[in-house]
Amino acid sequence: MSKISPEDERERVEYELRGKTLKVYLHLLRRGRSVGIREVQRELGFSSPSIAAHHMDKLLRLGIVEQDQYSNYVIARKVDPSVLQAFVNVGRFTLPRVGFYATFFSTIAVAYLIQNGQLADIYALIGGLGAALVFWYEAWRAWRRKPF
Repeated sequence: MSKISPEDERERVEYELRGKTLKVYLHLLRRGRSVGIREVQRELGFSSPSIAAHHMDKLLRLGIVEQDQYSNYVIARKVDPSVLQAFVNVGRFTLPRVGFYATFFSTIAVAYLIQNGQLADIYALIGGLGAALVFWYEAWRAWRRKPF
């Protein structure tokens, strides 16, 4: 029997971890504790428990979740699918990564304006505010396309 390479395994996980299965995985990550099928079904708005069970079975086959002694599901290992690389987890929130750049440039532009007031160089101000606006726009676009 041939052994699966780590790259092939990663590609298989990324292929399987899409749509509702990804939503279930992210729900488990946010909860940080074991959850039951009916709880997943209710909280994610699935029409029946069998839909939640189907996606949990996919996660079980991938080795991402496991069942505890009460038949609830818990994260066995964390994966980083490429679709989530544009996002970062901050506590229980998943935010666009470029939002941090937007915040940084906005803070710098405002601090520069406060520090220099009427003596502010127009080119520096346009550069700082322009960068902030571009990053805010990209953060908004990433948020609209979020896969969860």
